[in-house]
Amino acid sequence: MNEFCGSTFWDRNVTWDTTDPYFTPCFESTVLTWLPTAILGLFSFFDINFSLTSGKREGLPWNPINIGRSLLNTCLLVAGVIHLILLQKYEETSAVENVAVIARLVSYVLALFLLIVGKFKGIRASGTQFLFWLLVTITEGILFRTAVRKYDDTVEESMQRHIFLMRFVIFPLCAGQLILHCFADRDTTTCGVGKKSHMPFEMPCPEKQSSFILKITYSWFDSIAWTGYKRSLNFEDLWDLNKDDRADEQVTTFNMYWDAAVEAAKAKSAKSGKSIQVSIVSILFKCYWKTLCVAGLMKLLQDLLPFVSPELMKFLVAHVSPQSTEEFWKGYLYSGLLILCSILQTIFGVQHLKRMMLLGMRTRTVLSSAIYRKSLIITSAAKRDTTAGEIVNLMSVDTQRLLDLAGLFFMALTAPIQIGLSIYFLYNTLGPSVFAGLAVMILLIPYTGFTQSRVRNLQMKQMLIKDQRVKLINEILTGMKVLKLYGWEQSYADQITKLRDREMMLLRKAALYGTSTMFSFTCAPFLVSLSTFAVYVLTDETHNLNAEKTFVSLSLFNILRMPMTMLPAVIAITIQAMVSVDRINRFLNAEELEKDSVTKEKNEDEPVVIKDASFSWTDESVTLADINFSVKKGSLTAVVGTVGSGKTSLLSAILGDLKKHKGTVNIDGSLSYVAQTAWIQNASLRENVLFKDGFQEDKYKSVIDACALGPDLELLENADQTEIGEKGINLSGGQKQRVSLARAAYKESDIYLWDDPLSAVDAHVGKHIFDKLIGPQGLLNGKTRILVTHGVSFLPKVDNIVVLKDGRVSEYGTFQQLLKNRGSFAEFLAQHLDTGEGEEMDESLVEEIGEIVGIETLGRNSFKIENQKRRSTQDSITSGSRKKGNLVKLESEKPKLIQAETTAEGNIQSGIIFEYFKQGGLLIFLFGISFTIISNAAATYANIWLSQWSKQATIDEMERNGTNDRETTDKYLGIYGGLGAAQAVTVLFAAGTMAMATLNAAAKLHFGMLRKVIRAPMWFFDTTPLGRLLNKFSKDVDTVDIVLPQNLRSGNMILFNTLGAIVSIAYSTPLFLAFIAPVAVFYFFLQRFYVATSRQLKRMESVSRSPIYSKFGETISGSTTIRAFGLQDEFILESDKKIDDNQQAYYPFIASNLWIATRLEAIGSLIIFAAAMFAVASRESIDPEIVGLSISSALQITALLNFLVRTASDLETNIVAVERIAELNSTPQEAPWETGLKPAKEWPSEGKVEFSRYETRYREGLDLVLRGISCTFKPGERIGIVGRTGAGKSSLTLALFRLIEPTSGKIFIDGQDIVEIGLHDLRKKITIIPQDPVLFSGILRTNLDPFSSHTDQDIWDCLESAHLKSYVSSLPQGLEYEVAEEGQNFSMGQRQLICLARALLRKTKILVLDEATAAVDLETDDLIQKTIRQEFAESTVITIAHRLNTIMDSTRIVVLDKGQIVEVDTPVNLMKDKTTIFYSMAKDAGLTQ
Repeated sequence: MNEFCGSTFWDRNVTWDTTDPYFTPCFESTVLTWLPTAILGLFSFFDINFSLTSGKREGLPWNPINIGRSLLNTCLLVAGVIHLILLQKYEETSAVENVAVIARLVSYVLALFLLIVGKFKGIRASGTQFLFWLLVTITEGILFRTAVRKYDDTVEESMQRHIFLMRFVIFPLCAGQLILHCFADRDTTTCGVGKKSHMPFEMPCPEKQSSFILKITYSWFDSIAWTGYKRSLNFEDLWDLNKDDRADEQVTTFNMYWDAAVEAAKAKSAKSGKSIQVSIVSILFKCYWKTLCVAGLMKLLQDLLPFVSPELMKFLVAHVSPQSTEEFWKGYLYSGLLILCSILQTIFGVQHLKRMMLLGMRTRTVLSSAIYRKSLIITSAAKRDTTAGEIVNLMSVDTQRLLDLAGLFFMALTAPIQIGLSIYFLYNTLGPSVFAGLAVMILLIPYTGFTQSRVRNLQMKQMLIKDQRVKLINEILTGMKVLKLYGWEQSYADQITKLRDREMMLLRKAALYGTSTMFSFTCAPFLVSLSTFAVYVLTDETHNLNAEKTFVSLSLFNILRMPMTMLPAVIAITIQAMVSVDRINRFLNAEELEKDSVTKEKNEDEPVVIKDASFSWTDESVTLADINFSVKKGSLTAVVGTVGSGKTSLLSAILGDLKKHKGTVNIDGSLSYVAQTAWIQNASLRENVLFKDGFQEDKYKSVIDACALGPDLELLENADQTEIGEKGINLSGGQKQRVSLARAAYKESDIYLWDDPLSAVDAHVGKHIFDKLIGPQGLLNGKTRILVTHGVSFLPKVDNIVVLKDGRVSEYGTFQQLLKNRGSFAEFLAQHLDTGEGEEMDESLVEEIGEIVGIETLGRNSFKIENQKRRSTQDSITSGSRKKGNLVKLESEKPKLIQAETTAEGNIQSGIIFEYFKQGGLLIFLFGISFTIISNAAATYANIWLSQWSKQATIDEMERNGTNDRETTDKYLGIYGGLGAAQAVTVLFAAGTMAMATLNAAAKLHFGMLRKVIRAPMWFFDTTPLGRLLNKFSKDVDTVDIVLPQNLRSGNMILFNTLGAIVSIAYSTPLFLAFIAPVAVFYFFLQRFYVATSRQLKRMESVSRSPIYSKFGETISGSTTIRAFGLQDEFILESDKKIDDNQQAYYPFIASNLWIATRLEAIGSLIIFAAAMFAVASRESIDPEIVGLSISSALQITALLNFLVRTASDLETNIVAVERIAELNSTPQEAPWETGLKPAKEWPSEGKVEFSRYETRYREGLDLVLRGISCTFKPGERIGIVGRTGAGKSSLTLALFRLIEPTSGKIFIDGQDIVEIGLHDLRKKITIIPQDPVLFSGILRTNLDPFSSHTDQDIWDCLESAHLKSYVSSLPQGLEYEVAEEGQNFSMGQRQLICLARALLRKTKILVLDEATAAVDLETDDLIQKTIRQEFAESTVITIAHRLNTIMDSTRIVVLDKGQIVEVDTPVNLMKDKTTIFYSMAKDAGLTQ
């Protein structure tokens, strides 16, 4: 370099050993000129690549910013060219000076090129350009200073004068460029929302429009931070989610890699014969490897920079030592380099954190969306292996675990590098004695490995139990009405409590291992320093711990402390994430429905063709075998057969929901499907019918009329805009089914599949729907239609009939053809002949059937025909009065049925925090905090003691010619070791007590929440979405179980570590206290300013999470319908939108963390700078040992402050989970389950029920649903309760069980006012067989006798009476048989018989039948009716008649209208009087002659 320059490149005497330093001309012309050009050239590749790959962006218009930049750049180019030309005039101009000017010109040209490219690509700010102009301004400033120094105004024409003038021009131009690059380009056409025509968002995030300096300091977040500080934020304040972070963008990439990996895995599996699963880890890496690489580089630089500080401190300690002769400016240089190092560490750290938190957010987005997509296409067999509770946990807990890992991921990778480098630098300082400390660390490795493997196993077990708990809670919330009617809440609450206790036991074990790991890692740095110092001073008497060695080593030990302290938490979170990855992998790799099981080839004549096909729900057994049939275009085909013959399975096979073993299924055209169990969305009635289609009034009206929904819309106060609750809570079964029919009809598909929809509606409605919608003259005439039905009266009107028997097609043909065959169809008719459903059959046809099947056979079935006459279907609205009450409120106040979840505002109430500590045990928490204080006091004093030891060692070294005093060494070493032992013991106790307290609090909070929910009144569950409650029982409980304890332990430890560091600095330099006071005030203000915003953002994020789970639960139950209509993409988009809404609150929360981290680390940098400057300023009067202690403590401050605020904010934001759980404390509660007044054991002994001027409403603010009810039901009477829609029939039942409480009047049972006794004392003494047979997962015995109050023999006797004994005996485990979720492994009829067995087991004097036989076949119906007559012969039987004929044999009939009794008499008398309401209802149902 010297030869190229023609002068010296580096001269120490000019640059270092001088009071007035400057660089040599060669250094200035090479390094200072070439460095900015090289950096611009290197980073310009990234800028150009980003411009080309960042998608379509609109260019920016010319504006003052980019015009100013362009003009200044042009001026610099002109100045550079003039400079180069003028240099040629002088003979002394060297080649290096020409090269320097040319290098500058090249950089200016490149900068101008990047500026123009950025303008046309819409890039508002460039980090590369900002960095370039910053370096150019600094280097030009140095060159300008040199030119001023060398300028000689006595010589007019000199090279130095020329250079001075050029620097005088160039330096201000460069400074101007730097100032302009501190601002972002503004799009002058986008001022105001109305003008943002090219913007896809209403409120775009300001980050994209901010300058580079605002981006790295996160000052773009200031606006929302100010808003959040002034008032509570709401959803309208949030910015739109950036396009790159939206679910549709992220999921597209994920799916591309996932699908390719799945195909590759299938190919490998086919070759190897082994099942190969795809892991989300490899897919996520492919999606985000660029982000990971950049974040990893940032983290590496952040973790390497701390090693520069001890070296600078070494120079600083030497600088202030009495023997130092260094110039003063060097001390200020060291101080400046310390703050520069700290600032760079902050920038790299925050940029790493931003990328990883963003990656975590995107990971949660793609996995939530992938789990949702998978749930739509998973097979039935796979569904049985994965409960709804587990899937909810996958979306809520497991995806969150991966997000939590993101911020700490690279710490696990860089921690070993930091530890290794610390050991290396310690070796350079203290020699081989460092291996003593290394040995301590190596001894900890196997112990850590053992504890973490145990924690992993415990985590896996805990997640399995959590799944069971959430599944059971989901079932309990769904079946809450049944639990309350039976008085079983406590039994199922106890089951959840048992699961929770098992979960807590595993969490306590994991916490025990975690405590021991924290103890070992917290003590490890001290043990390492103790062993190293001990070996160093004891192995050689010439080894003295002077200030330089002591505090450089201490700084390195402090660097070592952070990764070793954080490693336990990182390992724990990594283990949790690994468990979650395994669980998500298992679900995403579960078997999917075969895409090619149904072909879509063109077939004009026969749109539905099945050839030689066999199907099954699982691999275990074939459900449908050798199916052959086809459907002609435009025909109506009926599918008939006995219960269990495979009718529903046949429709499922056509839909592609069954596993196909052989044969072909071909469908030509679009499908509409109506399931046997109606699926209703939580939306308005109109939205349920439209089902994502546009509104066409004429078509809509015709569909509503054809489905007989017109009268219902008139009754609903908000007509078709009435909101339908979750699972159609405010509609009857018949109404739900008709809405499903309307949904299918409105879709205008080519092929319609109906799975027995007419069984849920009454006879005249069924006839209306068949005639107006399904039949030959119906709205869908000309469409291809397949109808599963039991209604024989419809069969003569269909084109073809498919008869199924035992999973096979036994017959296929027209009605007449099948009659003549005298085969399975004739048997079916004999069993199911029903002249009460639909219109009466032609007499000649009945005679013909009689001749074919035999008069005797028909006679045998006559009682069934008569019986079936009683099965004339449901009224329009099941609990009409109740719904009417809700809808009246809709008219007056127009509220939503499902109330929006409220978001708390302002500070977390001190009462909630106090309650949390109280639940955990105030004394235990205080012990934990006290032990932490003692531990940190010992650690702080150990550092002070070390500084005193160092000072004494220096004195001894001078007095004893370089050797140490053994007695002094032993004294200082012993006390240092004692302080370490005190620290170790107190850390162990602190961690243990905190773990115990936090888990106690978690257990009690869950128990309290469960108790409040279980005891809530029924209306609470009608107005609260299950997703909201599940969110609290899954995600919020997980936060309280795992995240909050970690936050508390870390926060407690880091807070006192920070205070200890400040005490050390204050002890070293008391003057520092004057500086720390205003800093502490600013710090406190910043913390409050920040927390106000971040806490509210966390609340909004939590609230916006509930709709995701609600939509998810809704989708799981309706997945077949969604697939049949081909609307998967629409539902996926809707789910993605809800995920985006959630992330819209989460992204500002991430930004708030980065905003505060940047500012706090800046404060930390100032503290380091202040400590260094105080030391330099007090050079004459301060000891080097004190400087070492002060600087080494200050170097910890930046990291500690950052972790302190992050932990404090995490603590305050995560304690929102406690707040959300505590919200349920205000849940209204039912009356007590038991009171002081206990009824006699044999009560009620007679069964007399008396209503006395009884009135009630569903909840406050609603109209009365029963008005002035007065009547008496005598013991042993059979009472039928009827009434038109909204009359109050079901309300009467609910009143009897006190699911709704009276506003006035009384109900007496055997003379006892039921309000005076406890709810359970009442409900356990009355028996109900509900309309919907609800079973809960668990063993069969628990479903019958949850309190184990009956013997096995009692249960077997009841099963025998319920005609289930033979079936249950055939089950592998008998009474211990495991019932699947929602009783899916029992048929509908079997479930109804189990409900009958429950009633028989209680056998009370009052039995309420809520149309208990609506869903069963004739045989089962006959069995139930016969059993009830026999077993409850002496009981008062109250039947809520949804089907009028079920109560024609009643003792008396009560007719209700508008909540009042209008008629009471025997059926015969009421039928005689043609003016009665009962007669008109019977006439409508076709029961009159």
